[in-house]
Formats: sequence, structure tokens, C-alpha cells
Amino acid sequence: MADPRFFQRQGPFRLAELAAIGQIELSGSAAADLLIEDVAALETAGPGQLSFLDNQAYIGAFSASRAGVCIVAPRYASQAPEGMVLLHSDQPYRAFALVAQAFYPRPRPLAGVSAAATVDETAMLGLDCQVAAGAVIAAGAEIGARCVIGANATIGPAVVLGDDCIVGAGVSLSHCQIGDRVTLHPGGRIGQDGFGFAIDPNGHVKVPQIGRVLIGDDCDIGANTAIDRGSMRDTVIGPGCWIDNLVQIGHNVELGRGCVIAAMTGISGSTKVGNFVAMGGQVGLAGHLNIGDGVQLAAQSGVMADVPPGSTLCGSPAVPIKEFFRQVATLRRLAKSKGNNDGEGR
Repeated sequence: MADPRFFQRQGPFRLAELAAIGQIELSGSAAADLLIEDVAALETAGPGQLSFLDNQAYIGAFSASRAGVCIVAPRYASQAPEGMVLLHSDQPYRAFALVAQAFYPRPRPLAGVSAAATVDETAMLGLDCQVAAGAVIAAGAEIGARCVIGANATIGPAVVLGDDCIVGAGVSLSHCQIGDRVTLHPGGRIGQDGFGFAIDPNGHVKVPQIGRVLIGDDCDIGANTAIDRGSMRDTVIGPGCWIDNLVQIGHNVELGRGCVIAAMTGISGSTKVGNFVAMGGQVGLAGHLNIGDGVQLAAQSGVMADVPPGSTLCGSPAVPIKEFFRQVATLRRLAKSKGNNDGEGR
């Protein structure tokens, strides 16, 4: 059960309501009026709670679970314990996310500006915004309706935020325009100088960074992630991108729609990334590359050349994933052969 000091639970809900919310099929109608109090993991859920299964690694926990209700792919339904009510879905995790949002909706802002915040008289705040102590909103900034500005966050001059944004504690925003329903987790840095300079043995020469950062609607940007503003053009983060903690995005980078980027990834300047690209943790991309739509980059991949749409790469330097595993298998055979030969020579 979630700690009520931190999370306010809604409900209970009738199972029929939750099935509609999760866009899932209720197996039989007898349980439609069953009251569900909460969501929980398979291992800890009780009779009044709902859980989910979408990974065969947890079939054992599923079969032993005491959960009253479980969202499950039809292929696993036969392994449910006796008495468990099943909700069938081809996308159990997505369905569970929708149901969990019903129990734990995004908190509404507590409208008001702290007396310990600093808001320039020329800044514009939309209706029902919450501004915490220590926050600074500079001249000409425009904040949409129902935004939350966390403690000690800094909104620079002329920065624009859309409606329903959350700016976490200690975030700094400059030279940027941000869409609706964007979440910026604590410590994020958006719009600072890009890493632009001309190399000179007598002392490197700074190139003025005169672009912006443009962030589309419905993005989620993790804690301590940095997105540099463009040099001569804008850095662009497409709508619906989810970016993890500790990610570095260089100047002039362009991300398409719906990209997912895991922690500690670095994207060098002027690289263009297509729609729905997924990058695992610690991926590194060289600059001035073109990454096609739907590309998947495994963790710790080092990408040094353009990648065509739909490719899956692994390794450093990154190669198609089948080729990577062939290389690994070859190295194992060579190592085993070398070890055997060494043993024979003793």
C-alpha cells in the first residue's frame, strides 16, 4: 500500500468502472460490482486489490498471488490461482497504468504564490498556479494555467510555459518555450549555453549560442537532465518524449515524437533523431548524425554513423544487433579454443 503521507488514494471503485477506465475486457459479469480499494504488486496484493501480469518471469508470483483481481494477457490466464477475477488485455501494463491513474491521479495545484517567491511584475501567471518558496520568475515570463513551480526553481526572462506543467524543485529554465502538460523533474537544466567554441591553440574562442530550446506537449524530463539551447538554430524535443534522469542533449539536437531515452545517455550536437526512437542507458551518439524512425539502441551503444529507420543496434561502435551477437559468439569460441590450446601446452 502506498504511504498515505505522500500519496492520496481515490476510490474505492467498482470493477466495471475500472474495466472501462483501463479499456479492458471483464471476464464475466458476476464481479462487475466488486469494490476494489487499491492497486498493488502481485506479491503483496490482497483480496480487495488489483494487480497485473505482463512478463512471464512473474508467472510464479501470479500463480501464488492473493490479489482479488489481475489484469493479464489471455495466454497466461490458465495459470491464475483459484478465485482470482481476471481482466483480459493484450497490453496489461498499459491497462494497469490507466487504472492506477484513477486511484492516484496527478495532484491538482494548490493555487497561490508563496510570500517567499520572487515574481517580476511583468511576468504573467495563468489561473490557479502554485509557486513555492524560493522560486524566481523573471521579467516577461509567461506561465500557463494550473502550473506548479517548485521550490527554488528559476524561470528566466521571456520563458514560456504552457498549461498544466510541473517544474520541479531547483529546475532552471532559460531561452526556452515549453508546451502543455510537461513535467520537469528536480534539478533539470533547460536552455543553458551549448558546448560551442572554435578550437585555437592560442585559446579557444566561444561561439555565441543564440538558439532556443523548444519542448513539445506531454513530455516528461528527468531529474538532473540538461538540454542545451541551440547555437544558430533551435534544439527541439518533440511531443510525447520521455527522457530519464541524467541525460545530456547537446545544442541543435532534434528529437521526433515519442522518443524514449534512458539514464546517462548523451546526444552530441546537431544530431537528428526520428519518431519513436528508444535508447537504453548510457547510449552515446556522435554529432551531426541522422537516426531514423523507430530505431532501437541497446544500452551502452556507441553510435558513430547514421542509422536507417527500424534498425536495432548494440555495441560500441554500434552494429546491427544480430551482427553484435555473432561477434560475441565468435570471440567466445576463440577464447575457449585458446584456453584449450594453452592447457595442452603445459
